[in-house]
Amino acid sequence: MSRRASLPGASELFRITSSPALDLPPAPAQPAPSTGSGNGNGSGDETAHKDQLTRAARSGSGRTKHDAKITVYVSGDELLAMEQARLNLRAKHGLVLDRGRLVREAVAVLLADFDAAGEESVLVQRLRAGSEDGKETES
Repeated sequence: MSRRASLPGASELFRITSSPALDLPPAPAQPAPSTGSGNGNGSGDETAHKDQLTRAARSGSGRTKHDAKITVYVSGDELLAMEQARLNLRAKHGLVLDRGRLVREAVAVLLADFDAAGEESVLVQRLRAGSEDGKETES
């Protein structure tokens, strides 16, 4: 008899569960590739297709495996506000999500607004207001 403890393997620890909290909404249908007129001059069909792809790229990625990682430092107050928002989403709206998903969705919304509004976007206005107050922007 071995004195070594029997531990579960990685496949058992990291398996997908059937918890309702992990169920994802159905993925939106991908736009069909545009056939266009074939003249290559940037017709309206091609422009509309590019706009659809841009909008699709600006939606949050949800619970998927991601191939890139960044580290973002936040203040204690910002972290507390994020946790309160996360708990509020869970309590009042039944949305269970982690901080990473919350950040990805917030970034997607901000970038979509920037794409749509440009100069008048919330991002530009807040960055300008921060630089006018004498705050330096991070690089």
